[in-house]
Amino acid sequence: MRPLLACALLPLGVLAGCNSPEVEEGPSAAKGRYAGVGIYSPGPMWEQLGPPAASGNPAVATLRDDEKIIVVTDTRTGELRQCGNLSGHCIALNPWAKPLAPGHAAPVRVLKHAHQLQAERQGESDAAAEDVAQ
Repeated sequence: MRPLLACALLPLGVLAGCNSPEVEEGPSAAKGRYAGVGIYSPGPMWEQLGPPAASGNPAVATLRDDEKIIVVTDTRTGELRQCGNLSGHCIALNPWAKPLAPGHAAPVRVLKHAHQLQAERQGESDAAAEDVAQ
């Protein structure tokens, strides 16, 4: 019975394989120079990046205003770029190319390191716990 069932289902599998759409892979599948990698929420370190060039206009978005980080890759050079959605500030990572302007290529300068931010948060939570205990 099992061999008969397998023989009956085999043509269905073959036919389904014939009708599957072709999938392009690799650089030829890209529609443009930049390919999207993803959109992410900025972490606490995003605000700690060295500030972009000041515009002097208080209405211009800053790193703190960014709600999303858009990550793309340059399909020609392999450069990975992450940019704030409102500030437009970008950081690039391409270990095969010459360095970009300071502050725009990894490793970037930061105002505070992650361990410093963690120590500050720990100090704040310890102080809050003391206040509650009193």
